[in-house]
Amino acid sequence: TRLSCVLSSFLLSFQKSSFSSAGAFVEKFAFIAALFVAIRRFILTFVQCESLARALYSHTAIHCNNFSLFAKMAATTFEMDGSVMEGGGQILRLSAALSCIQGASIKINKIRAGRSTPGLRPQHLSGLELVRDMCNGNLEGATVGSSEITLTPGKIKGGNHVADTRTAGSVGLLMQISLPCSLFAQGPSELCLKGGTNAEMAPQIDYTLKVFKPIVERFGVQFDCDLKMRGYYPKGGGEVVLKVNPVKELSPINLTERGNITKIYGRAFVAGVLPFKLAKDMSTAAVLHPISNHLLRYRVYADKVGIEAAEMLLRNIRHNGCVDEFLQDQLIIFMALANGISRMRTGPITLHTQTAIHVAEQLTNAKFVIRKAEDEHANNDTYIIECQGVGATNPSL
Repeated sequence: TRLSCVLSSFLLSFQKSSFSSAGAFVEKFAFIAALFVAIRRFILTFVQCESLARALYSHTAIHCNNFSLFAKMAATTFEMDGSVMEGGGQILRLSAALSCIQGASIKINKIRAGRSTPGLRPQHLSGLELVRDMCNGNLEGATVGSSEITLTPGKIKGGNHVADTRTAGSVGLLMQISLPCSLFAQGPSELCLKGGTNAEMAPQIDYTLKVFKPIVERFGVQFDCDLKMRGYYPKGGGEVVLKVNPVKELSPINLTERGNITKIYGRAFVAGVLPFKLAKDMSTAAVLHPISNHLLRYRVYADKVGIEAAEMLLRNIRHNGCVDEFLQDQLIIFMALANGISRMRTGPITLHTQTAIHVAEQLTNAKFVIRKAEDEHANNDTYIIECQGVGATNPSL
């Protein structure tokens, strides 16, 4: 506290001083910079409490707002534990995107600790490298298998960027980390994303186009998604081109009234050497119920896959929500960044959604509230997720 008060008084007197020469100004400025570095080193060495360290940084920097040098020196590197809650790549993607948008450095450790093969996989590395290139940033520790990385972002620029997982790693997950960043770029972006378009445990490109895209556009997001080539396990080879226009800010959404279901349709298809008959078997099995998009897994009968897809859709219809269990978590980052209060009606809150909320609240000032829906159409599985967004703005627009 004494160090902080001494520095604050010194800086205050510095602001009130007049300088007889440019040399005197430079000399005094250099001395203050050196003093600030010394106190920063003292804080990092002796202060164990992170919140106290941030408070000291804030106090010592309060009189230096007119000096960008001091502002940068006072910036704190956020830390995120990649093993909490869902413990997978979602924490990495959200943390990196929010770091890039806010211009704050972030250190992520224990990456994917909750997975059978922890650490970075090729698709995660591709996503991090894409964000680094988009914001002219610095990325440390990013190699396949690494459990800790540090990202120091610069300004987000538009233009053309390419990310290639060189595997069947999901292009949908590459989109999750890059789309929010491109919305706050200096100009339009064109992202060429290569990998798997239809992979397990990841958003299908069909879902992205038919479900995610029309809903996220309600935030004021404008982007085109051109499917050039599908890619499947194990080789990948898919290609999607994303064209994104930047926004000044995101608008809040209000998804609390579903309305009537007027149409249900689905897609069943095969690739490679699989016979077309399998696609017909999947659709025939699902036609007894509404059909959804689902992958045919190895050695799983086609009719069983069709029934599973139909049952999955029915489960999400029964809770009378406006979004399904897979869209929940994908909207959290946009709700957190929007300017105002967003609400969405959904079914039981998934672990992915809880994790996304945790990350958003840790790295922004967004506040989320989850409550049971109590209207006449609600049941025990109907919830409302409400968020007071931070109103992030694009300084380039």
